[in-house]
Amino acid sequence: MTVAPGLGTPRLASPDLLRSVFRRHAAGVAVITARGESGPVGFTATSLTSVSAEPPMLSFGVGTGASSWPAISETEHVGVHILGEHQQDLAATFARSGADRFGPATAWREGPEGVPLLDDVPAWMVCRVAARVPAGDHRIVLAEVVLGDPGGPGRPLVYHQGRFNGLRD
Repeated sequence: MTVAPGLGTPRLASPDLLRSVFRRHAAGVAVITARGESGPVGFTATSLTSVSAEPPMLSFGVGTGASSWPAISETEHVGVHILGEHQQDLAATFARSGADRFGPATAWREGPEGVPLLDDVPAWMVCRVAARVPAGDHRIVLAEVVLGDPGGPGRPLVYHQGRFNGLRD
């Protein structure tokens, strides 16, 4: 394998390599929510992507071992919330395994289609799940936007080098 000068020492593909590379990739932070059989579920996602304008569609990844996966695997609708820099604690709560994500510290309400909607977010959408595509130990969920609101407070939260941060001007 030939490597151009100045590119460092290449490593063979592995889960650790992928995680190490993506720690260097700054990503917006979202929380995905759904109504589960025993109550609301949700998780922090940095894999949110705009897919199509016509029709308006997005995608996100979810691990099949995640506690939210059983609900996401069966639900017809999900909530997608863009988090603000004032919501680092909320992002951490929804990222932590075993956390009481919808406990007293989380302000939320039931929205259209029974989707849990988080309060005080810069933007949110309710989406109809169109497909769940197998991708290794994850599924890529494709969802069509049904309605939303981009007018909430705050500047976006980003994830970089294993930490939640606000944008710098």
